[in-house]
Amino acid sequence: MTVVKMVAVDKDGTFLDDQKQYNRARFQACYEEMKRRGIKFVVASGNQYYQLKSFFPDISSEIAFVAENGAWIIDRDEELFCGAFSREDIDAVLDTLHNGHYPELRYILCGRESAYYFEGLDERWLVKMRHYCHRLKSIRSLDEVADDKLFKFALNLSDDYVEPLMADIERLHKGSAAATSSGHGSVDLIVPGNHKGHGLDLLGKRWGIDRSEILVFGDGGNDLEMLQQSGFSFAMANAPQKVKDAARFEAPNNNEEGVLQVIEQMLAGKPPFVI
Repeated sequence: MTVVKMVAVDKDGTFLDDQKQYNRARFQACYEEMKRRGIKFVVASGNQYYQLKSFFPDISSEIAFVAENGAWIIDRDEELFCGAFSREDIDAVLDTLHNGHYPELRYILCGRESAYYFEGLDERWLVKMRHYCHRLKSIRSLDEVADDKLFKFALNLSDDYVEPLMADIERLHKGSAAATSSGHGSVDLIVPGNHKGHGLDLLGKRWGIDRSEILVFGDGGNDLEMLQQSGFSFAMANAPQKVKDAARFEAPNNNEEGVLQVIEQMLAGKPPFVI
């Protein structure tokens, strides 16, 4: 008999293959069985909520989303939590980004209503970002978004400067901004504590589910907290070693439908999902 009551999946590099696809028929069969057993399904990703919904058009109103790396939590279309930076902290981080030495740095600001970029940003990069942010607007100043809640900076820069930038954020903005990397030159700055693990804790409290009853999958640095705290944590075979070290188990490669393989094992009551 399975002891899992919640399944949470990262999206890129985990649930999706390298072509940004997943086996919809196979997943639907798993989802229907999870639904029948009362097992909650959660999408936990650094991506925008509006983008995440588009991957699950038929069930988006039935499931939960830990979006923007935990900054915004939605359960069955109801907002459970929305974090936000203070305007002072946003200004301070922008000052660091503008005055530091971070070659090829590009960034957007993410909020509840939309993501935003300042005019003049590289259009080729914006084309890529529109894949992840279905709502993305140009602004001239922060005054244009005074009514929105801004909860994440999404940065991209040369891999050689990722660690120095993260160290600068830790040194200069400790307590007001935290840096997490998902690889490939991508760094997110979030409100400290508003990570994916926090989002799963909020959902677990709402549903009466203990951490020991949660099955999670991830492949990046932004998955570390939820992997470390969950009873059944699986790092993907394609994940870097530090992510594998944080997890209790390893799932097959994302291009081998590793998440669905493990979910099927869980539903079949195979080890380690037995009591």
